[in-house]
Amino acid sequence: MEDRGLIVKTSAYIDRHRDEMLSLWEKIVSIESGTPDKEGVDRVGAVLKDELESAGVETAVIPMERFGNLLTGVWNKEAAGQPIVLIGHMDTVFAKGTLEKNPFRIDENGNAHGPGVLDMKAGLVIVVYVLKALHEYGYGKRPIRVVFAGDEENGHRQTNAESEIRKLCAGCAAAFNFETGFIDDGLVVGRKGSCRVTLTVHGVAAHAGNDPQRGRNAILEMAHKIIEIQKLHDFEHGLFVNVGVIQGGTVANAVAASCEVGIDIRYDSFERLEETLQAIKKIAETRTVPDTTADVTWTKPSTVMPVSEKNLELFRHVQKTADMIGYGKLQTKKVGGWSDSCLAAAEGVPVVCAMGVKGANNHSMEEYAVAETLFSRAKLALASIITF
Repeated sequence: MEDRGLIVKTSAYIDRHRDEMLSLWEKIVSIESGTPDKEGVDRVGAVLKDELESAGVETAVIPMERFGNLLTGVWNKEAAGQPIVLIGHMDTVFAKGTLEKNPFRIDENGNAHGPGVLDMKAGLVIVVYVLKALHEYGYGKRPIRVVFAGDEENGHRQTNAESEIRKLCAGCAAAFNFETGFIDDGLVVGRKGSCRVTLTVHGVAAHAGNDPQRGRNAILEMAHKIIEIQKLHDFEHGLFVNVGVIQGGTVANAVAASCEVGIDIRYDSFERLEETLQAIKKIAETRTVPDTTADVTWTKPSTVMPVSEKNLELFRHVQKTADMIGYGKLQTKKVGGWSDSCLAAAEGVPVVCAMGVKGANNHSMEEYAVAETLFSRAKLALASIITF
């Protein structure tokens, strides 16, 4: 009964603060914060730090040298229960200058537009107002931790944010990540890991008209290798391999001396990844064009968020809560995209991802968010936390 009363009060709080939530959403979308733009990401962090502190959150900024800082916080830290962690990121995939072409706005259909409007600045607003509502009405069951990363979109590949996030997630009873919500109300309970591979072929340059027989075409050799690499893609068994970038040669009338491709691998287990990397190494060592050579490197593989019973149990809790407040039917999803939820899962924490606003077309100029779900998803998050 006490939980139900708090749910009613916090839901009413969201209703009373709709304009403020929209205003904060517009404010942080209007600060461009592409992953390489440390200054922009840190400006978003400064705004959110002030907002969190107004809700009684004890914040800390963990500085990063080249990319956006990590903003963390703890609220209600003296509470006896095991903590809950709320996760988000402040960076976007959009380059500086995008805002001028795609400013924040809400159209006649109630859809919000702007760089990062869906992925995932609305989710940050939800976290802030969840904490403000809980602070207003004195929720006392558990401590709540906050983790807002500054370089999620590149997987923290050049900072120590990953280890810091894992430390903050460790020991938590549950993690809710406010990444992009799906139009079909799917909540993510599983995510693949990712690894970026660079394959370079070295050939022999020559004049394509005067001395072609001396040349060894690196692009031709790479073409053979690409076909073999793409054969590794196994959609049915959950292994995604994509040659997504290629660079080679200098001019059309020269036999190409070099060619490089970027490969993206998505996997459900490190064992499957290792098999795939070894297969790519073998392809690199196999020559079709004589006298060519190849080398292959890869980034540190990211962690996987497996579909665990812990995650499914947390999802069932959110669904039960959704039924109680009249939100509607949710469904489980497993997706190929990586997120910081994988780091919580690596610490053994039950996690549900995609708790943010609903929308579509991430990472494009057509990205949009259904504005009304800023409020309905905040209410769902509040009720799920209160009853947990």
